[in-house]
Amino acid sequence: MTTQTEPSQDASEQLLEAFKALANPVRLQLLQWLRDPEAHFPVHEGIADPHEVGVCVSHIQAKTGLAQSTVSAYMASLQRAGLVRSTRIGKWTHYRRDEERIAQLVDLMGRAL
Repeated sequence: MTTQTEPSQDASEQLLEAFKALANPVRLQLLQWLRDPEAHFPVHEGIADPHEVGVCVSHIQAKTGLAQSTVSAYMASLQRAGLVRSTRIGKWTHYRRDEERIAQLVDLMGRAL
């Protein structure tokens, strides 16, 4: 008889952090927008490649219509969960999806649930 092993505490914590980040509809929408930045943000106004460096937080803030502090808090939550990476260019912070980490979390979820 084969038994399914319980996910480790670390794996459970990683999944919980991701689920918490994605539980907010705006954060979920942000992650979806970042999947195809050219379709959702004014890339021609950017100072960096949106796939390599990411989308400037000011463009994210303009699209959502939320306060910059709220957008920064949302992006920090997504970053803590390992769903996005940030890059500083001058005084601007750019965010992009961490596709490798997202794939790991999906795999972990498939094995844990």
